Amino acid sequence: MALKRIPWWEPALTGAEDDAVLGVLRSNYLNEGDVTTAFERRMAGLFGSRHAVASTSGTTAIFLALSGAGVGAGDEVIVPDVTFIATANAVRLTGATPVLVDVDPRTLNIDPVQAERAITPRTKAIVPVHVSGRAADMPAMLAIAERRGLAVVEDAAEALMSRSRGRALGTFGLAGCLSFSPNKTITTGQGGMVLTDDEALAGRMRALKDHGRPVRGTGGNDEHPALGFNFKLTNLQSAIGLAQADALEPRAARLRQLFRLYCDGLRGVAGITLPGFDLDGGESPQWIDAVAERRDALVEHLRSRNMHCRPFWFPIHTQASYRQADAAFPNSTRLMPKALWLPSAMSLTDADVAAVCAAIREFYA
Repeated sequence: MALKRIPWWEPALTGAEDDAVLGVLRSNYLNEGDVTTAFERRMAGLFGSRHAVASTSGTTAIFLALSGAGVGAGDEVIVPDVTFIATANAVRLTGATPVLVDVDPRTLNIDPVQAERAITPRTKAIVPVHVSGRAADMPAMLAIAERRGLAVVEDAAEALMSRSRGRALGTFGLAGCLSFSPNKTITTGQGGMVLTDDEALAGRMRALKDHGRPVRGTGGNDEHPALGFNFKLTNLQSAIGLAQADALEPRAARLRQLFRLYCDGLRGVAGITLPGFDLDGGESPQWIDAVAERRDALVEHLRSRNMHCRPFWFPIHTQASYRQADAAFPNSTRLMPKALWLPSAMSLTDADVAAVCAAIREFYA
């Protein structure tokens, strides 16, 4: 008999998406419009932000926030070595140079000490990333930024509904960037959003994402007072986002429960550790990550039982576009070959998690 497939992740639909998309189709207005505005307002309200600006992806959201903050050619931006490469690529898109720094081995998030050491007269911003939904050290990041006159743009792509110190991640800095790609708690297929309380920045980002128009145009005799591009999120995508928004809190609650189940199931197992989440403090996992000895063999052991994991990213400094020596990044170099995300799909049952934990215990026994 075939073993039940236990996925690392899979998108989840609510059933309300069909009617939402059909409503847009019937309206005959498929481009960015009132439905996208409604989605922006809904997310701003959920996160407690004054403004939300939708875009085509989390990558373009980071670009809009940095470019809107004045980052451009000749500037430098501090980026952690452990993140999806999109964080660094978004910096490149502005014309600036990403400056990679090592991470805190306990959290896999940006190391504030290394970040401050990397600042030069050309540094304009820092992009802390909340890896797997675990809060970066925002008090330290904000203190550094204030001392050195830098903008803080949070990469909160993995932190939907994760909170720290009573605030949503993505609302601490000048701006915070979200992603709605298929492996996020809610998805629009592709899509992103920037949160900010800065009205002037919001205005600049709206112009940047729409060919320099400060307000939604006609495509005809519009004024374009500034340089801009086309990073609009369509009504079709936004309708899906609105249909999923009601599920955001229940899904986050389920992900928190999955983490608790893994903590219980793996307690006392030598060879694997969970960096963990401060659930009492409001953090919520996007995925449950772990640091495991003999990671690749463990992944194969689980796959042979139809249980699927995802190894962590390669450190950015090892990628061809950003190649640097390992010596400057001892923590990411040591830990990334051991790091992985355990099965974290919201469709997992308690019994599925118990089965994964039993298989891990078997491997390390």
